Amino acid sequence: MKSKLLLFLLGINCLASAQSALQRVITDFAADPALKYAGVSISVIDAKTGKWVAGHRASQGLAPASSLKVLTTATALAVLGDDYTFRTDLQYDGEIDSEGVLNGNLYLRGSGDPTYGSDQMEGAANLEGAMARLRLALQQRGVRRITGYIIADASCFDTEVSSPTWHWIDMGNYYGAGAWGLNIHENLYHLHFRQTAKVGDTPGIALIEPDMPDLVFNNEVTSAGENTGDNAYIYGAPYTYERYLRGTIPAGRGTFAIKGSMPDAPMFAARYLDQQLRSVGIVSAKGPTTLLELSRKGFKPVVRQTLYTHYSPPLSAIIKRTNIQSVNLYCEAMLRAVGLSRQQEGSANAGMKTTLEFWKNQGIDTEGVFLEDGCGLSAHNAVPACSLRRFCTKYTTTPSGTRSSTTRCPWRAERRTKGNVQGHSRRRPPAC
Repeated sequence: MKSKLLLFLLGINCLASAQSALQRVITDFAADPALKYAGVSISVIDAKTGKWVAGHRASQGLAPASSLKVLTTATALAVLGDDYTFRTDLQYDGEIDSEGVLNGNLYLRGSGDPTYGSDQMEGAANLEGAMARLRLALQQRGVRRITGYIIADASCFDTEVSSPTWHWIDMGNYYGAGAWGLNIHENLYHLHFRQTAKVGDTPGIALIEPDMPDLVFNNEVTSAGENTGDNAYIYGAPYTYERYLRGTIPAGRGTFAIKGSMPDAPMFAARYLDQQLRSVGIVSAKGPTTLLELSRKGFKPVVRQTLYTHYSPPLSAIIKRTNIQSVNLYCEAMLRAVGLSRQQEGSANAGMKTTLEFWKNQGIDTEGVFLEDGCGLSAHNAVPACSLRRFCTKYTTTPSGTRSSTTRCPWRAERRTKGNVQGHSRRRPPAC
């Protein structure tokens, strides 16, 4: 008995010694002269017991950057469910007559799917594949002509597609793309420069993929050394088509591409669909537009019928790419989908409100947590290290290896009950 007690006390002393050593390392790190003017917030706990181990200014709120994606994606899993799928519907109003004339309008209605038309997301149909399915749906229905518009309907989300606190340097670039109710091709385009061999010269624009003829570029980019990499930025805001190009790209004799954010993803979707339908002889008399534009002119909603429905990969797969590749658009779409689910409002504000309310209901103290977006791009977000630690470790296993009844996985407690969707079976929630 004495030997067992001695061994137990030795274990406690070793643990205390290790804890003290870790605290010294953290203290020394925070005192490094290189961090004299930096904000440092550190919180370390034992993942099994939940007990505090070491830290430094753990309650100080700092901009979490992309670490915020952990909070947004965890909330989305809990609220929507890991097998949740976004849907994109091809719809029409009016009637299709015996001669193949659609006497009405054609609609592409989104639900915020950030993977629609993506060539980066595994399991998603790329832009050409997505359009081919829409063409086929119309051809199978015998449609040869449309008397009305081709309308992109992004109305499930509001029109504030990006945070008002995002920086000007970010919004025109692919990682600052807005999140619409109808997204396509990850809301980005590739801008190809024709490189110059001479440093200081301005490289011309060779190609835009996919083509966006309304974009106007003020090109101030110059050529730098051959091994300098991509230091070029695109400046511009949502719904505006004038862009400023600044910075540098490497000198050379080929082409060099950067990625920009689409000014109006729903409008691009309508125009691209119109082009694809015209290529097989299906012509819209009034051409492409968006429901937003028509609504401003007094257009009233009418009853529609659905021709075809496209389903996204399951949310669990979308979240995997979101967190591994740090995809801002995916997070912003999830944030709005969460708001729509719980607040009946597809907005970032509703999503942020839902996020904080959900974690409060799980017993997490969210005081000191200030949200401005879902992806962390805004410098106005503020999350203390102790709060981020609580979000990450609220649901864990007990020391005995069994899940505590007081720390039930939120994906089991909060997720909606759903059946199979378009071949996607219900999936086991990820380990919490």
